[in-house]
Amino acid sequence: MNSNLTHSYMKILVIDDDEAALKFIREILKHDGFNVLTASNGCKAFELLAQNPDVSVVIADIIMPEQEGIEIIRKIKSDHPHIKIVAISGGGKMSPESYLHLAYAMGADATLKKPFGYRELLNVLRYL
Repeated sequence: MNSNLTHSYMKILVIDDDEAALKFIREILKHDGFNVLTASNGCKAFELLAQNPDVSVVIADIIMPEQEGIEIIRKIKSDHPHIKIVAISGGGKMSPESYLHLAYAMGADATLKKPFGYRELLNVLRYL
């Protein structure tokens, strides 16, 4: 079965302030047939969520300047409890694992430590 047919209905919002990471994730997901929206900050992400109630998954970086990913996760889980969230982090002041544990505590459904590859990302989405 063509995996593109199974994913085309799923709309994913990717939030990351790193343009290279955003492009990398978008290209992987589009190549695999997902419908992808991108935002470089929380404000833009919430605008897109308001305009796209059919978003089923959000992939959010934890470390961002305008609005921390942890706060974004908390707000999405509060306002849109049906949306699955994948938190991603390469670390910052703490190790990536510390941020990702915090993301789980705030409601993330899955986590990925940067850098991650094509297969890792698709496997996480498969099991949501």
